Amino acid sequence: MLRWFEYSQIYHPSRVLDAAPGQLGRPFEDVFIPVEHGERINAWYFPATNAASPVFLVCHGNAGNISHRLDLASLLLEAGGGVLLVEYRGYGRSDGRPGEENTYRDAQAAYHWLIGKGVAGTNIIAYGESLGGGIASELAAREPVAGLILQSTFTSMPDLGAEVFPWLPVRLVSTIKYNTRAKLPKLRVPVLILHSRQDDLIAFHHAEQNFAAANEPKFLHELGGAHNEPLLVSRPAMLSAIVEFLRTSRIQHGQTQAAHVP
Repeated sequence: MLRWFEYSQIYHPSRVLDAAPGQLGRPFEDVFIPVEHGERINAWYFPATNAASPVFLVCHGNAGNISHRLDLASLLLEAGGGVLLVEYRGYGRSDGRPGEENTYRDAQAAYHWLIGKGVAGTNIIAYGESLGGGIASELAAREPVAGLILQSTFTSMPDLGAEVFPWLPVRLVSTIKYNTRAKLPKLRVPVLILHSRQDDLIAFHHAEQNFAAANEPKFLHELGGAHNEPLLVSRPAMLSAIVEFLRTSRIQHGQTQAAHVP
């Protein structure tokens, strides 16, 4: 019962696509990427207009599917990069069932798909939204990337669970970790953290603790709105922060040198 409850609280996939990639009016590829056990994950790729521009590999939150992230894709394209919206197993048209290690491997499979398209690893920015922050940070720990962006992301799933369910022994029984804060000290890439003080699910102190754990260069920008509202409330601020992050981190043309702390 505990395992079922934990899993059901974390993953809320939808199989119904409520939008299509063509709605952005940009060239795109609707692809299926092989993962383990003969399964495939779906992804939507929007190339940048400039081949030297960075590509945002987007790991979305725990609910819905990639069709609900077109507004985010539009913003990132406006920031000047390409975008790969990655679906997890069990979400949308992807095969299989989600799980912590599965989501990590799904992001890696998408990363290697981009490498196969000729995109250098040091030109890929791991972008994590909410739950996706735990996945994007693990991708940055496993593969060379140009930078890491965490939007509305928790420090770890047990930390968040203990706040949401204070009457349960979450830290004692949790098996799904997504420990973003523990990964950040091991990374030597530019980090941008975007979070709202009005976030009604993941409190702002998660962003502050993640920021404290990250190595320089690192940036923290405040957004407005509740957990699911930053794009509605703070789109100009988000766009400005991301463009400035690309500029100050010299990511625009693959100029960063990604590395890991042993």
